[in-house]
Amino acid sequence: MTSPGTAPAPPSRGGRWIQHWDPENETFWKETGEKVARRNLFFSVLSEHIGFSIWTLWSVLVLFMGPEYGLTPADKFMLTSMVTLVGAVVRVPYTFAVAIFGGRNWTIISAGLLLVPTVAAFTVMEPGTSFSTFLLVGLLAGVGGGNFASSMTNINAFFPLRKKGWALGLNAGGGNIGVPVIQLAALAIIGAGGGPRVLLGIYIPLILVAAVMAALFMDNLENVKNDTGAAKDAARDAHTWIMAFLYIGTFGSFIGYSFAFGQVLQNQFGRTPLEAAYVTFIGPLLGSLIRPLGGWLADKYGGAKISLWNYVGMGVATAILIGASMEKSLALFTVAFVVLFVLSGLGNGSTFKMIPGIFQNKALAKGLQGEAAAAYGRRLSGASMGLIGAVGALGGVGINLAFRQSFLSYGSGTGAFVAFLAFYAVCFAVTWAVYLRRTTPLVAATTATSEAEPQLSYAKV
Repeated sequence: MTSPGTAPAPPSRGGRWIQHWDPENETFWKETGEKVARRNLFFSVLSEHIGFSIWTLWSVLVLFMGPEYGLTPADKFMLTSMVTLVGAVVRVPYTFAVAIFGGRNWTIISAGLLLVPTVAAFTVMEPGTSFSTFLLVGLLAGVGGGNFASSMTNINAFFPLRKKGWALGLNAGGGNIGVPVIQLAALAIIGAGGGPRVLLGIYIPLILVAAVMAALFMDNLENVKNDTGAAKDAARDAHTWIMAFLYIGTFGSFIGYSFAFGQVLQNQFGRTPLEAAYVTFIGPLLGSLIRPLGGWLADKYGGAKISLWNYVGMGVATAILIGASMEKSLALFTVAFVVLFVLSGLGNGSTFKMIPGIFQNKALAKGLQGEAAAAYGRRLSGASMGLIGAVGALGGVGINLAFRQSFLSYGSGTGAFVAFLAFYAVCFAVTWAVYLRRTTPLVAATTATSEAEPQLSYAKV
């Protein structure tokens, strides 16, 4: 037994499994835990980053696919929609995989799986290939979307609650940057007159590096092993589905716009692939970089408050997009779209920070204290993150399908933006009604100030 003022013995590293992990113990965290957690965070970000690049691979491959490929704009939107759908669905089993195999072990496996869609795309990427073949190979790229869920579940267990907003924001933001990085790589290759196989050839060795680095430097945590039953408890909790709905508005927007931005510029404003590639990376890049700031602001002020006003900003940016679209103002449209990306990234960080805070405070409401409360919060928040991440990513499917229908019906994306504006208004209303409207025991705990409730100051929703 360890006395309260001393750190427990250093974690066992046998078989890369850590037997004891208590990040809420400040002495343990300072002497042992922080260094281990940061190391796992770094290599988790590397693998997730490449996973996002492979998932969004087809957002740039479609820019290479000119008239000689025989695909219509509707075909391309359908292709990117289905890739997004698979990436959303596989997030659920990827979340469970961490508990079954261990965070390190599953990172190695999931990184290795990225070779399948990359090699397949390298093989078929040429004019004359049928749309059905492109669609099948594109579906394989969806496995890259699952890396987010397993990575977030794993990193959530490494960090104390007071650090989760920053850690999860950094982990997710570093992964999200995989979107603009592959778009920048595509820009460089298009500008140099290269083809899509050059881009794919660059990523094959990077995938191997990520898998090897995970094997050498990451760890498995024993206390999150074999707890897949937590998913049932998380699925029964209404807050899991409320947060999933809100995450559609933030991450669904981010990933959906990442796939669609270049196509909208090409189809609505007549941009060439190179002209579209010059600007498509800017929004995802800024949205990824700002995600940790969203988590930090949520740590400081409460995720519900940050998310609420963020939806207001997203609504305003969308209204400007509608006006710019109707006036055919490319400059205003591009600026407003980039701002919308930034706000989606900020909201990603603030909404995801709400999850561990909600379940920690539910534990406190049950009368649990100390490590018992922390363990309860880790268990349910880790399980719920996979479900929330999967449902949130489905928003990207909806966005691409909405753009497809809008272009088929009206010849522009204006109709889709009107639908998005209405959805952000609903997200605002839900956030206010559930987490900010009245003082219930849960909401009171999650909005307490550090002066009034020092023991709950880091548990803000």
